[in-house]
Amino acid sequence: MNNLRRKTLAGASAAALGAGLALTGVPAPALAAGPDTSYLVLAPQGATTDRAAARVAAADGTVVARYDQIGVLVVRSTNPAFTTQVAGAGVQSVASTAGLGTALDEGETVEVAAADATADPTREPLYGQQWDMDMIHLPQAHAVTTGRPDVVVGVLDSGISSTHPDLATQIAKDKSTSCVGGVTDTTEAAWNPTTSDHGTHVAGTIAAAVNGVGVTGIAPGVKVAAVKVVNDDGYIFPEAAVCGFLWAADHGMKLTNNSYYIDPWELNCRNDARQRPVWQAVQRAIRYSQSKGVLSVASAGNSNYDLAHKITDTGSPNNGTPEERENLTNACLDLPAEAPGVVTVAAVGPTGQKSYYSSYGQGVIDVTAPGGDTRFRTQGARSTSTDGILSTTFNTVTRTNGWGYKQGTSMSGPHATGVAALALSAHPGMTAGQLSSFLERTAVAQSCPAGVYNPVPLIPTGPNAYDATCSGGNRNGFYGAGLVDAYNAVR
Repeated sequence: MNNLRRKTLAGASAAALGAGLALTGVPAPALAAGPDTSYLVLAPQGATTDRAAARVAAADGTVVARYDQIGVLVVRSTNPAFTTQVAGAGVQSVASTAGLGTALDEGETVEVAAADATADPTREPLYGQQWDMDMIHLPQAHAVTTGRPDVVVGVLDSGISSTHPDLATQIAKDKSTSCVGGVTDTTEAAWNPTTSDHGTHVAGTIAAAVNGVGVTGIAPGVKVAAVKVVNDDGYIFPEAAVCGFLWAADHGMKLTNNSYYIDPWELNCRNDARQRPVWQAVQRAIRYSQSKGVLSVASAGNSNYDLAHKITDTGSPNNGTPEERENLTNACLDLPAEAPGVVTVAAVGPTGQKSYYSSYGQGVIDVTAPGGDTRFRTQGARSTSTDGILSTTFNTVTRTNGWGYKQGTSMSGPHATGVAALALSAHPGMTAGQLSSFLERTAVAQSCPAGVYNPVPLIPTGPNAYDATCSGGNRNGFYGAGLVDAYNAVR
């Protein structure tokens, strides 16, 4: 399947500053009236941002965040000619991020009754519905370790509910922040969820407490930090993601979970003048985090798209009217999933086979993990919510905590992140590269299904809507090195 499609699955900030960020003073008088627009301004690789900042001021821009570690400025300006006027010595590239916010693939949350979550105080009452945990041999792993509290996982997402009974003790509040707008705000309200429970669900899969309430996380002994990169409209802008990667790197995190993509076009093309500065900025941020020992784990996406054979994209951008882009090449990447050094995770359902929606690709997918498949039982005709992933939730309407099902590679990613956190707890001292390799070596190889694979021929979108073909041997396009295994990772 060569066409990239978007599918909805059933299943500015305050100025508290982190390391490496600084605010400028009063903006210069506007040269021309225009919309207040955000920009990424990049200094040449390895150079300071001083000359770039001077050019920003001269072009009637205001630096709102200064990332000297990677030579990137986040700028706002009402000057319609800012892009042209800021160009020159000291500036390698510049791009407006207006219109580059990508909608979070939220997915539907199917809540479970609160009474079911607290019925038995002697154990985790909802563990029996967490089919995903037995699949990755979590009980056996927990007999060895549940994780170490000095291992902190950054959840770059929509925030984490700090009042959730399964998460309240699990959050490293001193390392949590909002990065919305590209600047940090460490107040607790800023990094809590507002319009999305996606980050709360992800955090529960990684580290929900073993406390006789609700569910268990894969690594309940570790800590999670909320790094909020999703704004109240449900969008992730590149400057927020850059901020998130650097915040995690400079605050001692060893892992980040990234269940999103950067850019409303799922494929960010380095040969596209508008997208290239975004690619450069994100690459610099990820490289910097890797230099600080951070391993980033990212979801492959929910488009059933072969990331190894990019030809056309007919479903992007997801923040407006889709446009068709043809003759794409591997210069176009799904970010952050395809950035070098990032662990890319596909999804399987309860049968252990590729989830119908999961993107794939030989040489792109590193590992797979449970993400849910709510349609395989009916061949796509109807959804069965309990075949999704059960985790912690936050109802943004009633402002109440709970538990519920979601599905997607957004859910498989945190399974791999949780297993990596257990591995690092059991085998401390591994570098990011060593941990990535170890996660693959301890995964259980899964074979390619024969022929054209499509578990949902009765889905309303059509009998061939989710056709996919797997290639490769023990390491292949559907499953990478295989299904992550928590017990293998700790013994």
